[in-house]
Amino acid sequence: MRSADLLTDAFERIRAEVAHVIEGLSTEQLVFRIDSDANSIAWLLWHLLRVQDDHVAAVAGTDQVWTSSSWADRFGLPLDVTDTGYNHTPQQVGAVTCDAELLRGYSESVHDATIRFVASVTDNELDRIVDERWDPPVTLGVRLVSVVADDLQHVGQAALVRGIVERK
Repeated sequence: MRSADLLTDAFERIRAEVAHVIEGLSTEQLVFRIDSDANSIAWLLWHLLRVQDDHVAAVAGTDQVWTSSSWADRFGLPLDVTDTGYNHTPQQVGAVTCDAELLRGYSESVHDATIRFVASVTDNELDRIVDERWDPPVTLGVRLVSVVADDLQHVGQAALVRGIVERK
């Protein structure tokens, strides 16, 4: 198995889990918060997709689909167009509202862009330095694994909230 195949499989699993969490939920369920400081399903999935879109576009040297495919306009959130959700306040979390179809569409768009890039990554390219702000500098391989890890954590959190919503 090539590294590109492994990365493709990892991102395919993320896409499938995001779709599973969204399936059949109303907007009210997507924005449900366990308490006023908690993250909603909508926020968790939007955030993981924004981070994936931002980070993969940066290492691929492409535009984010958030802006290049007008997802920012479609969502119409009261946030800066560059916002990925990092360090959001409870009020900002609450501002992320959307329906399942919008989230699913953005998820598929981010996934397609991600797969186009990772399918072309060679094993040797994984050692390419993509961020020198850290010690040691971050390689492409480390950045992509970091995105996978972050996405899996957030989709797991969203699945937990879904379980709570379904028992309400």
